[in-house]
Amino acid sequence: MQESLRLLFRAALILVAGAFVLEARRAWTRVVGRRRPYLVEVFIGLVTDFFDTLGIGSFASTTAIFKLRRMVPDELIPGTLNAGKTPSAIAEALIFVSTIQVNPILLTAMIASAAVGAWVGAEIVARLSKRVIQITMGGALLVAGGVFTAQNLSLLPGGGIAWTLLGWKFALAVGVNFGLGVLMSAGIGLYAPCMITLALLGMHPLAAFPIMAGACAIVQPVASLRFFRSGALAWATAAGLALGGVVGVLIAAYVVKSLPLLALRWLVIVVVLYAAFALLRSAAQPRCLPSA
Repeated sequence: MQESLRLLFRAALILVAGAFVLEARRAWTRVVGRRRPYLVEVFIGLVTDFFDTLGIGSFASTTAIFKLRRMVPDELIPGTLNAGKTPSAIAEALIFVSTIQVNPILLTAMIASAAVGAWVGAEIVARLSKRVIQITMGGALLVAGGVFTAQNLSLLPGGGIAWTLLGWKFALAVGVNFGLGVLMSAGIGLYAPCMITLALLGMHPLAAFPIMAGACAIVQPVASLRFFRSGALAWATAAGLALGGVVGVLIAAYVVKSLPLLALRWLVIVVVLYAAFALLRSAAQPRCLPSA
């Protein structure tokens, strides 16, 4: 039964990937003033998804780079992240689900709840004002910086030894992932909060990887469909992230496999906190009033 569920999940990923490509291509033909992605956008996708595969996460770091380089308008960041990171998320999910044996029932339930949350959240985010998106993402990045700092200082649990959850722990994990799916539509990464939730519930740290990757591989394309329809994304930047991201995942999974991540996480903390304050500062600036 477990192997059958894994096979079904892989088949679902392939179907989702196909639907994502078809819808992206259809929406791309409606874009005015199209351009090809710049090399720097491809490089950003490669680097951020390389570290994403190693467990650092990529939404916060990519947002920070966008703010540092002023590459993408704030209101387009959620859609750009979800669409641009979808191919690499699917690649990660296929790799982790094949190599790490987590309970497939828990895996399926957490992924499904996150996908439903993303479908609900994307509709809401597409209607939010620029200022609300700035405040939401700025606050989320502050939380992410705090989480990374706590991890570096060993203030958060490293996880237990369980490879599945039962009873109330199962229900709580599924419910939390629904909320994280909603937040992903606002450009808030799922990796860190999902990993911490599972660690607090006593799961083995490795068990989080197929759950996180599988959820993102379903959640991001679901959310992207909404953004394709609204046009709320930077198309060329998303394409660059997608091209580089898959390469970064393959390098991390099959070539490097591990790195001394403590120092890298401190660097990410500095960059993420800068981006958080930049977003919140932009949100705090008074809006120009029309002249009389």
